[in-house]
Order: sequence, then structure tokens, then C-alpha cells
Amino acid sequence: MTPRNLILQAVRSLKEAGVPDPETDAALLLSFLMGLPPLELRMDMEHTVSAEIVSAYGDLIGKRQQRIPLQYLTESVRFHGLDFRVDSRVLIPRPETEQLVDWGLEILKNVAAPAVLDLCCGSGCIGLSIRAARSDAAVTLTDLSEEALAVARGNAEQLRLRVEFLHGNFLQPVRQRSFDLILTNPPYIPTGDLSDLQREVRLEPIMALDGGTDGMDFYRRLAAEGALYLSPGGALLMELGIGEGEAVSALFRRTGAIQTELRKDFAGIDRMLLVRFGE
Repeated sequence: MTPRNLILQAVRSLKEAGVPDPETDAALLLSFLMGLPPLELRMDMEHTVSAEIVSAYGDLIGKRQQRIPLQYLTESVRFHGLDFRVDSRVLIPRPETEQLVDWGLEILKNVAAPAVLDLCCGSGCIGLSIRAARSDAAVTLTDLSEEALAVARGNAEQLRLRVEFLHGNFLQPVRQRSFDLILTNPPYIPTGDLSDLQREVRLEPIMALDGGTDGMDFYRRLAAEGALYLSPGGALLMELGIGEGEAVSALFRRTGAIQTELRKDFAGIDRMLLVRFGE
């Protein structure tokens, strides 16, 4: 069996299962199994593949037919120039969250040795990306899920980045502390919308997705307490759900914010919000 034939068969199977991009997934899964970059694999599609690879590839394609996310099958995702390990314990990092990191680094540009909090860290992609770009930053990552923290710790070890991990609910692990920047990609999907999500997304941790009846439970808590954890001149930077920009901005203004600034993601959606309070 050649790579070409394996991929053609896999594409047919994935199409029948309704997988959104079967050609890409079929090629990437074979590249992963063979330990070859996709381009290198495409340059030699006619050699004979071992029986072991054929069998393992069939297993992976079967799992992808069940709509298990590609990133969970390869246990990896590229984010902000770094390789992160991910599995079903954590949300899969998205490209728009890279924009959140970029904005965070922009905010910290003129802050020496900043104290940074990645709240609800999941895989650790936000906090670890900040730490990788700013070696002088003191970065703390927190999460309610001990399983998520285990994944984040593994990523920190793999990337050789020294950060602090704390387990606990919301801001409780960092009481009596303050930060120059708090970043978060919180659960923001309204509960009633969860069943309408793509099948792959529904296999991600529900804790990382469910934002309550209107998707704004987390933002209410952050608006009520967030200012207490900021250093003078510090900022909150958060990701938003579709259509939540104005409502969340208004919520923070009602609780004393002196600045609320929205930015759009690659798709032109209001996806990120910067909040500052008084000195």
C-alpha cells in the first residue's frame, strides 16, 4: 500500500463521516504517523508503507470518523510559534487566541519585569507564550481543572519555561496579589448553544465552553472582582464570544472601568476586550 492509496481511501471514509476537511486531515494524520513533514511526504507518494503504519493509520482514521478532533489524535498544536501538547483534558488553542497573546505583549512592551496571570489557563498556551516572548516576566497560570494543569505543566517542562502553577476556582488562588496584566480565554458559549456546536467542539471540555445561560457568567465575576487583582495601571485582557463585545464592555463600564477597547479577530469579529480601571 502506498501513501497515495492510503490517503485516497482515508479521504473517502472521512467524507462519508462528514469530516469538514478530509483531504487535509488524511494527509496530516499520515504525516504524523510516519514522522515526516507534509511536504516531504508529498514528494514520495509511491513507496510501500509498512503493515504497522497501515494498521495504525486505519485506527486513526476510524477515530477521526468519530469526529475526534485532529489535534487530540496527534496530541499537538502549533501556537504562537511553539508546539503545545493537547488532549481531551484541555480546550484546543485557536488562531484568534494568538492575537490575544500579541495584544498582551503589546501592552507589556514598556513594563519591566511584568507580573502576568493566565486565568483559566487550560493547555497553558497563553501564559507560556507570554513567558517565551518575555523572559523577564513572572507568569502565573491557574485553572480549576487539575487535569488541565497537568497538561499545562507538561507543556512548560517541554518548552523549558519556568512559570508558577496554582490550582483553584477563579481568582481564589491569587488572593492578596496583583498583576500588571491578567489574560483569559474563559468559557463564553451560552449553555443553550452547546448542542449546536460542531461535533468536534462538543468533545472538548465542557467546563472550558459553558458560559452560563447568556454566556456571560465569567465576565460578571471578573467585572466584580478583577480590579482588585491589578497593579496600578494594570489591565484585563479577555477573549469574547461572538456578539458579546458591546454587552461585556458595558458590563465593565458599569463596574468602574475607565477604558474598554475592542479588537477584531481574523474574521472581523469583536473577539478581544481590553479593560483598565482607575489608579
